[in-house]
Order: sequence, then structure tokens, then C-alpha cells
Amino acid sequence: MSNVLLDARRIGKSFGGVQALRDVSLTIRRGEIYGLIGPNGAGKTTFFNVLTGLYSADAGEVMFDEARLNIGAPHEVTRQGIARTFQNIRLFANMSALENVMVGRHLRSRTGVIGAVLRNKATRIEEADIADRAHRLLQYVNVDARANDLARHLSYGDQRRLEIARALATEPKLLALDEPAAGMNATETAALRELVESIRDDGVTVLLIEHDVKLVMGLCNRVAVLDYGEKIAEDVPELVQRDPKVVEAYLGGALA
Repeated sequence: MSNVLLDARRIGKSFGGVQALRDVSLTIRRGEIYGLIGPNGAGKTTFFNVLTGLYSADAGEVMFDEARLNIGAPHEVTRQGIARTFQNIRLFANMSALENVMVGRHLRSRTGVIGAVLRNKATRIEEADIADRAHRLLQYVNVDARANDLARHLSYGDQRRLEIARALATEPKLLALDEPAAGMNATETAALRELVESIRDDGVTVLLIEHDVKLVMGLCNRVAVLDYGEKIAEDVPELVQRDPKVVEAYLGGALA
């Protein structure tokens, strides 16, 4: 088995006359936390959206788990083993925390529409299994005490963790987190760091977009930097934060 889980090759994406991504290539190894950083407008979220099927790339290809990733509809990408969260939280606000996670778990269900309508024994057993797994994921992200509360009634930090639980319910090989620490206080950010490390330690590779440079440099095994749609650096955090191109384009000398 190759050590490389994801190999993005010369990804390009334009919007009208704006080149959002230009020949972006990067590799993510199994079992690592990989950071993707850059200033606003650098192309980070565009890359996420291409990778997860929200946008179609104009050029390039992605190899995932030793096969060409079929980047079609988002749910098909998720079936292949890539799950994501969003910078702007996208939960089902009027569903409970438990129900939100169960929705993610249904992607791996075996009973179809007929079983759901007839409510046969196999369907009832699977529904119970889905609910049990959802409860355990809520416990994993420390939101189990709010399992029956509507998502919109949860605190901001709990909503962030709930979205991660829903993504984990799809059994991803790669979990892509888009600005998970945005809006969090220091205590919530510290708890998030512990959660992401636990996810990695439990066998899920993590791709992280994050503006909190201190968090990225302390958490990630390797980091890539985008600027104006191009990758300008990719290495371990200690070297990336000292790269003159990175200092000039993004860090402003703060970590030089």
C-alpha cells in the first residue's frame, strides 16, 4: 500500500477571467494532519470545493487511495472516502444533534427506499445501529449531553464539533476541515486541537484549512501555502514558516 493517500496533480480552476487555482499539486500522506494556508483569496476553499465535488476542475486530476478520484456529485466523493466540514456551518438547524449525525451515517446504510417505507426487521435493526453509532460519535466529540437538543440551540463550539461528528459518520479516510477554529475562543480552540489529534490517532487522515497560524504550525505534520491560486511552499511547519516567499506573501514576518 502506498504511503500517499491523496495526490492532486496540476489542478486548475478559473471563474471567468480569474484564475483561482493554477497548476496546484500536493500530496497528503496516510495518517498525517496536512495544513493548507494562505491569505484570503489564495484559492484554499476553491481547492476544497474542487476536491469534494462542489466545483469541477478545469485541469488536472486527483488520485485517492491508489485510484483516480471520481469527482462528481459531493455525495459520490463522500462515498469514495472524503468527508468535509464548511467554513460557514451547515447543519440541519431544526433537527436534533443526534439526527444530524444519523443523516451522515445513512450514507453507509444498506436498506433502500422500500425498506424505509415498509419498516421491515432489517431496516429497524439498521436504524438502531445507526442511532447507536451516532450516540457514540456525539460522545467522541463531547456533545453527547446535547443529543436531543435542536442543532440551532447548541453553542457555536458545539455546532462546530457536531459538524465534525456528522462528517465522521460517513467513515472517511480523509477528513477535510474548512476553518474549524473560526470564531472559537482559546479554550474551544485547545479542545478542537485535541479532537483533531484524536481523529488522526484513530486512523483518519486530516486536511485542514485554517487562518490560526499558531494552531496550524503546532498541529500539522506538513503544510502547503497558496498565494494567488499557486502553491508557493510545501514542507514541515518549521521550514514553511521560515520560507521567504511565505513570509512575504502571508505571514508578514511574524514567524520569520
